[in-house]
Parts: sequence; C-alpha cells; structure tokens
Amino acid sequence: MARILKNRHNSLNLLTRFLNSPTTRSLQTLAYEEVRSSSDRPYTSTAFVLHGLLGSGRNWRSFSRNLASTLSQTSASSEWRMVLVDLRNHGRSAEIEGLDPPHDIANAANDLANLVKAKGWDWPDVVIGHSMGGKVALHFAQSCARADYGQFVALPKQMIKFLGTYILFSDAEQLWVLDSVPGKVKTENSEGEVEKVLQTLQSLPSSIPSRKWLVNHMMELGFSKSLSEWIGTNLKKSGERETWAFNLDGAVQMFNSYREMSYWPLLEHPPQGMEIAIVRAEKSDRWDPDVIQRLEGLANRQGDGSEGKVSVHVLPNAGHWVHVDNPKGLLEIVAPRIASV
Repeated sequence: MARILKNRHNSLNLLTRFLNSPTTRSLQTLAYEEVRSSSDRPYTSTAFVLHGLLGSGRNWRSFSRNLASTLSQTSASSEWRMVLVDLRNHGRSAEIEGLDPPHDIANAANDLANLVKAKGWDWPDVVIGHSMGGKVALHFAQSCARADYGQFVALPKQMIKFLGTYILFSDAEQLWVLDSVPGKVKTENSEGEVEKVLQTLQSLPSSIPSRKWLVNHMMELGFSKSLSEWIGTNLKKSGERETWAFNLDGAVQMFNSYREMSYWPLLEHPPQGMEIAIVRAEKSDRWDPDVIQRLEGLANRQGDGSEGKVSVHVLPNAGHWVHVDNPKGLLEIVAPRIASV
C-alpha cells in the first residue's frame, strides 16, 4: 500500500473526520446489497457490481455469489465483498429522494463516490459494469483519475504526482466493462435489441396484470424466453397488479446519456496501474468491426509502464445479456484476472 507523505497526515485525518461527520452521512445515497462467500471472516477486498439499463443489483446476485466463492477458494487469505449497487432510477434506488436530475452517466458515477464517502468505505479494488453500468464504471474511473471526487481519491496503491499534489489512489486496479461500447452509439445502430425493449416497455401500461402476462407478451413480440423472464424480474407487487421496479422515464434519460458519452480518451491513456478489461459478447448486436479493431489495437499496444493497459475478451455463446446467456463462461473470464489483484 502506498504510504502517505508525512506532511499529508493531518490532511488525511481531516478528510476522515469529514467523511464520518453526521452531515456527510445524511446524504441521500444509492441502495445496495453486499454478497460475500463467508461472513465469518472480515473482507479484504471489495468489488462494485453495476447493472445495466432496466436492471438492478439483485440481477447479479447469483453471479456475484459464484465470483466471491471462486475467489475465496483461489486464495485462503482473500475474502471478497461484492457490493451490488442499484443505480439511480433503478431497483430500490428508484424510491430514494434526493438523486436529482440530470439523470445521466456523470451523475450516476458521482452517486457511487457519494456512497463510498457517506459509508466511510475504502475505495473499491475492482469495478464491474454491464452495458450502461459499464459506462458508469468508465466515468467513475475517469473522474477518480482527475481527482474530481477529492485529492485523496482515485486508483490504487500508488502515490502519483498530479497537478502538483500527491494523490492516494484507491485500489480500483481493474475495471470490467461488460458488452458496453466505449464510444458514442451511432445513429444507424439505434434499432438494436435494447432499443426495441425500451420501445416495447414505453408502449405498455404502467400497471401490468401479472409477471406471466408480461413474459408471454414479450415472447409473442419476438423476444427470447430468457430475456422476457429477466424483464419480468423487474416487476414489483402493487395491490393486485404489478408495477415496474425502475423509473422508466429516468432510465430512458440515462440511456440517452449512455449513447452520447465516449470514453475512448480514457482507453487510449488508462491511468497508471489500472487494467480496463472489455468483454464483448460474441452474439451481441452492438459491435461494429471498426470498434473491435480499435479495441484490439489498444490491447496489443506495448507500453512503457507509465500508463495502464486495456485487455479485450470475447464471451462465447452470449448476446448482450451476458449474465443470463453465459454466466459460467463470464465467470471463467473474470475470476482468474480478479484473483491476480
């Protein structure tokens, strides 16, 4: 762990007192749940898991349990905590007041920083983001590197001179971006599966007769059974009927922001000590050949150690909904590299 210079000691104490102050803890923060392989041992490392559009943290519960268990078996001294976050307008965070507009990727990433600060946690060792959550993860890493969240916040275990001050980086050694194109979404790619799902949901009444009705309706429209059932998991009981567990209008605004944001500059110059791992689903409909070629070029680039690195992985037999289509294959890609942190 990087050592703080002695003349920074007082500043760190002041920062700790600020983060633990009643005022800071009263901030409205995201809903989340924790998954661990064992509650008998204190955790040694933390991974944030960020769901995609219209999802919630619980969608990643099974995968996260398996990942935590696999990592604990890999190293007896390692105990991982998976923090499954409900992004703004999604899951239980949709009911939280104070997560004000604009509903965009930047504010979604800022919500993560506020959660860490309000809880007084160490900054995560790994961030895993799927689809829209992938771009939230990229923005979070970019903002940490720029010290947008404070001088003592950013990437891991290193003391780096930045704008004339020393910054303690936070342990986010790996950033996993799961089937999320890092650049702007081209206009001609606006008729993909995600867009069709959004159009379908916007055409439905806000109150749904039943989960079974929704699944059957989605399948009649041509969506797969697995995707239709996954959409059905985002319903919650309201009297005799079902309503969405997300704020659809806010989620659409976030998706529009997702389409407009580009993180190619971050991938071209990753922060020192960080690996940005891109997982492309083999059957996903969102990857243009030029994007694939550009990513592979970055992954094959030889560096001198002054910057981080990019790696690219292909998940076979999976469309965009990677945790539904091939969770075992995803675990086989992710677990060994996280174990190396």
